Amino acid sequence: MDEQLNSIILNATGAKAILQQEIIQELWSGYGKILRVGLKGATSNSVVVKHVQLTSKKQHPRGWNTDIGHNRKLKSYEVETNWYQHYSRESAARLPHCLAIETMDGQVVMILEDLNEAGYHLRKTHVSWDEISACLKWLAQFHASYLNQKPAGLWDTGTYWHLNTRPNELEALTDIPLKEAAHLIDKKLNSCIYKTFVHGDAKLANFCFSEQGAVAGVDFQYVGGGCGMKDVAYFIGSCLHEDDCEQLEDQILTTYFNYLHQALGTKNDALEEEWRSLYKVAWADFHRFLKGWSPGHWKINSYIERVTKEVIQELMTP
Repeated sequence: MDEQLNSIILNATGAKAILQQEIIQELWSGYGKILRVGLKGATSNSVVVKHVQLTSKKQHPRGWNTDIGHNRKLKSYEVETNWYQHYSRESAARLPHCLAIETMDGQVVMILEDLNEAGYHLRKTHVSWDEISACLKWLAQFHASYLNQKPAGLWDTGTYWHLNTRPNELEALTDIPLKEAAHLIDKKLNSCIYKTFVHGDAKLANFCFSEQGAVAGVDFQYVGGGCGMKDVAYFIGSCLHEDDCEQLEDQILTTYFNYLHQALGTKNDALEEEWRSLYKVAWADFHRFLKGWSPGHWKINSYIERVTKEVIQELMTP
């Protein structure tokens, strides 16, 4: 690392020296790296550093190299810094503490708590029902923390697949009924009475697990306003096969809403009724993006196709 980055880390942590570093992952489309940095003489043995480089367009792994995509990425990192600076402390759901944020010469540096050291060192590619339930609890606590708040400085409408930010993918969509219903789906989902902040990329890979089964969430580039069902549907699609999505549908929703009412401290029947009715709409909304962006994607299955057809039929029926 260069001297400037070293200095930022040392000042943020009070460490006497940096011992070592490892790359946790490259950021999507080559916009930088996430590093784990070992420390000497600090209260923590390590921190996670998200080092974003914004100076030029990058190569998208699926070929979507456009000004729209580049500008969306630039805004996503601006949103993430605003999130950590102004909102993250309000979350009842566990997430990394932000120690410092610095911007310099087309770069953004975020110094974050190392969740591995905090005990959330497990990553899952397959999950049990108890682990799914723990993630639903995290989402419920997150949504309860921001119910009815205005997302100033965040995405007006959260998620990375929001229709207004994905015109090229909509144009590429060859499923004509879905294409024609796209704006109706978007309007239905985003005109709900009860709104919160959604995580916006709540896939299984963005959850960290402890040995005791507790969960923490990471990656807040697409936090913004909206219906909590967006996160729930997207999370379930990231970790369950189609048969399980269907068979566990009611159990998933009942579990989530039980946690949500618990986090709110009261049972809000009107919220649950509205959001339950939008669960399948949230699936259809993501399907619209996915089918235009990557028509052969593994997440496109018989469950999401059937649910989407139900939603379209309901929306298109006078």
